[in-house]
Amino acid sequence: MLQTEFEFTLPKGYLDGEGNLHRKGVMRLARAMDEIVPMRDPRVKSNPAYATVLILSRVIVRLGALEEINPAVVEGFFACDLNYLQKFYRQINELEPETIGLPETTPPPPEPLQVS
Repeated sequence: MLQTEFEFTLPKGYLDGEGNLHRKGVMRLARAMDEIVPMRDPRVKSNPAYATVLILSRVIVRLGALEEINPAVVEGFFACDLNYLQKFYRQINELEPETIGLPETTPPPPEPLQVS
């Protein structure tokens, strides 16, 4: 069976308006529409980086005790949590080459420079 939801824990956590910290959440796999719909949003047309906020608000299905994940919640993430979620999104959706389990390779040392 295909796994479509993945648990995560934010490095810092989202601090809501009442001072509650939310760190554990669930993200689902993205669908094509999750990446298409935000492109129509005027906020993305004026600032393409805002697509990240909209996409994450669509694919995060749970975060702590929050009832709803919307763009305002994602806007309130600390920078390190946003970066973590962007990497997590790319990883679970297989948008980056997998490096886990591959042997680390080091490039050979450079040839000595010949000076005449």
